[in-house]
Amino acid sequence: MRNSSGHTFSVIASDVEIVGNLTARVDLHVDGKVQGDVTCGNLVQGEGSIIAGKVIAESAKLSGHVEGSIEANDLVIESTARIVGDVVYSNLTIAPGGQIDGKFRHKSSKGAPTSARPTANVAKQAEPLILGAESKVI
Repeated sequence: MRNSSGHTFSVIASDVEIVGNLTARVDLHVDGKVQGDVTCGNLVQGEGSIIAGKVIAESAKLSGHVEGSIEANDLVIESTARIVGDVVYSNLTIAPGGQIDGKFRHKSSKGAPTSARPTANVAKQAEPLILGAESKVI
């Protein structure tokens, strides 16, 4: 598919289940289920979507369930997202209600991911939590 700017992207519809790794050279919108690793440029995950595997993307906007590690330069965790796995990021935004059960590591950091608690639940925040290059989650 092409959007209005002529940019190509692929859609995995809600009635599609993929078993195996998924690699896309274009942007990817996932509304279905993927049992395997997902690698793409820009990823948008729908609210009812499930990804059971590692996610590697230039940017990712996640609204569904991910069971696996995530690595993205620009990562947005929406309020409906439920993530179980470690997160490596350059810029991170977590909407109120978004949940991550895992460790965080900024891409410029050395060593293993770190976190103060195994679960991050920002449901009580009035505004999104935005972490940039100068931010540190301990």
